[in-house]
Amino acid sequence: MRILTLLLVLLASVELSARSPNFVVIFCDDLGYGDLGCFGNPTIATPRLDQMAEEGQKWTQFYVADPVCTPSRAALLTGRYPIRNGMTSAARVVFFPDSAGGLPSSEITIAEVLKQKDYATAAVGKWHLGHLPQHLPIEQGFDSYWGIPYSNDMDKVKGTQNYRQGAEDPYFYPDTNHYDVPLMDGAEIIERPADQNTITHRFTMKAVEYIKENADRPFFLYLAHSLPHIPLFASERFRGKSKRGLYGDVLEEIDWGVGEILDTIRAEGIESDTIVVFTTDNGPWLAFKTHGGSAGPLRAGKGTTFEGGQRVPTIFWGPGHVTPGTVSEMGSTLDLLPTFAALAGAQAPNDRKMDGYDLSGVLEGTGASPRDSFHYWTRAKLHAVRSGPWKLHVQQREPINYGRVAPMNGPELYNLETDISEAYDVADAHPEIVSRLMKMLKAHEADTADSLPDQLAARIE
Repeated sequence: MRILTLLLVLLASVELSARSPNFVVIFCDDLGYGDLGCFGNPTIATPRLDQMAEEGQKWTQFYVADPVCTPSRAALLTGRYPIRNGMTSAARVVFFPDSAGGLPSSEITIAEVLKQKDYATAAVGKWHLGHLPQHLPIEQGFDSYWGIPYSNDMDKVKGTQNYRQGAEDPYFYPDTNHYDVPLMDGAEIIERPADQNTITHRFTMKAVEYIKENADRPFFLYLAHSLPHIPLFASERFRGKSKRGLYGDVLEEIDWGVGEILDTIRAEGIESDTIVVFTTDNGPWLAFKTHGGSAGPLRAGKGTTFEGGQRVPTIFWGPGHVTPGTVSEMGSTLDLLPTFAALAGAQAPNDRKMDGYDLSGVLEGTGASPRDSFHYWTRAKLHAVRSGPWKLHVQQREPINYGRVAPMNGPELYNLETDISEAYDVADAHPEIVSRLMKMLKAHEADTADSLPDQLAARIE
């Protein structure tokens, strides 16, 4: 009897150790590279994220595939540059409430990949990949969805105060009723307008509830906060508490939410079986001054292909899978799909062109990052390329009014290892590197020539 009991315990421990890891992605909106304490911010208190970085991996050269919302999110979930699936556009840069399109159903998301291994999947928060029923998360591999379908400044109520008029006032606080943004449960609108004062708290609580309900099986939770995108909202507990003003209040509430999630994972005893990723969709919205974030030492911000627009603060945490340390190699949200697939023992799509790399070796401390290059797209145009330390710009956007093209006298070359701020153009000193990177640009453009049609331009008639 004692031998049988010992065998059962042994079998149970083997089964537990063989469990596929859970994945939690916490995705912010318009968070800057320099907005977290662990990335150098001196006035915004982010103790839980700082602890997460200390216990996990802080990635200092991690990129999103586009510097604005919709295409960046499409890239994270599909592992493909948004040009390939028509999710970047020169006509309309993101989806709006009158948009007719969405992420094509032919695209394969992380949720659908993990379904091969019977993962439970949930999306909480901002979606912004199509708000019509056929484009919602429940049609893209997610078992459930609870959140707002697009940006929190959309559906502006006519005749109400324009938040741009108060952007310079650090005490400005818009009325949540000025934005008729819907809150959805699946395909059903359950609250309109959504009370954005409590939205961060409620997204966090939904995430906590989901983790508790699915702690006994592998799960994928995609938590996409709608903040710190303008307009800024914080609950009463956090409002007026940060030295950084309202923007800091918002981030300190998000930091609290991260702590709640990590505490829940520990309380459920699944910390050794869970990987949590914290990052953001693009850089800070600089036009709104103190209501926008900081890119720290990086140049420019949201909407641009400078580093401040696409290099984002990123943390991986997972005591059973992530070796603590600072990672200065390149990575991207494009890499999450193949990395999760490898760790879960699932098959990443092999019937289409993919742009991500498996980073599991870096996470587990057994290898270097396979990513040594990156292409910077926005508005369906290739603006720059990075290879090793070198970055070549061939097109640029204005740093503040990024809807405008910035004039250039010719290609600009920067060494990002010695010049993180892209302050010194060295193209004239390195013509051979300019020539090599120009060839990379042309090859990548040729490789994306068979992309799907523009999905963002069509409007509801």
